[in-house]
Amino acid sequence: MGSSRQGLVLGCCVLLAIAWGPVLSLVPRGQQDELEWEEKEALPSPPDHEKRERKAKGSQALVHSSSRELPTQRVYNFAMVYLLRDEETQEKYSPSQGKDLPTSRCYRCCEPSTPVYQTIPAPQINITILKGEKGDRGDRGLQGKYGKTGSTGARGHIGPKGQKGSMGAPGDRCKSHYAAFSVGRKKPLHSSDYFQPVVFDTQFVNLYKHFSMFTGKFFCYVPGIYFFSLNVHTWNQKETYLHIMKNQEEVVILYAQVSDRSIMQSQSLMLELQEQDEVWVRLFKGERENAIFSDEFDTYITFSGYLVKPASEP
Repeated sequence: MGSSRQGLVLGCCVLLAIAWGPVLSLVPRGQQDELEWEEKEALPSPPDHEKRERKAKGSQALVHSSSRELPTQRVYNFAMVYLLRDEETQEKYSPSQGKDLPTSRCYRCCEPSTPVYQTIPAPQINITILKGEKGDRGDRGLQGKYGKTGSTGARGHIGPKGQKGSMGAPGDRCKSHYAAFSVGRKKPLHSSDYFQPVVFDTQFVNLYKHFSMFTGKFFCYVPGIYFFSLNVHTWNQKETYLHIMKNQEEVVILYAQVSDRSIMQSQSLMLELQEQDEVWVRLFKGERENAIFSDEFDTYITFSGYLVKPASEP
């Protein structure tokens, strides 16, 4: 069993010598010596001291001779060293000693996928450390151009009815505006060569003194719509000819023809006045015999007016 195994190993070594001879010739001298010494140190020494020395000397001689021989002869010498070590292993672990042969291990040290050098991971940088502080706010940019006006969208749905609001604060007190007057004359008046205003000597109502008893004119302080009324008594055999004036404009006339008897004659109207307008009564000049009658016992001539609606009201 042992001889057949040795023959098989020897045959394999011859084949390896033929195949690997040219390759080993290219290995430098220093690397060959290192490989030879590593193999010698790796092999265990047999228990017998004499056999160990003898076989070590033989293997040493083979190793030193291999440095001077051809590559084929070097392989052959390595094979012989292997056979000598195999013998020593069989003697050390023989069955007679009650020990089992050690289990051989195979190491694949030249696999292409195995990296020769340890891969060093690339360094990673923490970006949060490099982040700087927040800068100051920049200036506001220029306003851009206005875009085109879009088309009117469709009307939305009617929303739900809101809740009733709270009561508001009370408003200002309502301000009422008033203006009214009523005056009379107890003296008769005859016409002259020029127009003359009718001046009144009796005051019935003169609210806020808007009517001047000295000039006989009503002065408008509150703009709005006013109502005016004029009443006179005619004179026998004389004509009655008066006008109600607005500023210097003749508005309406009060007229009565010549008659054998005297009668009461009246005129009324409504005027829209602005502030500082004046309303008064004027007797026509003396081209005609013109007069109005009155006495100290009774008042035959009256002129009245009041504010109907101020212009400030809606």
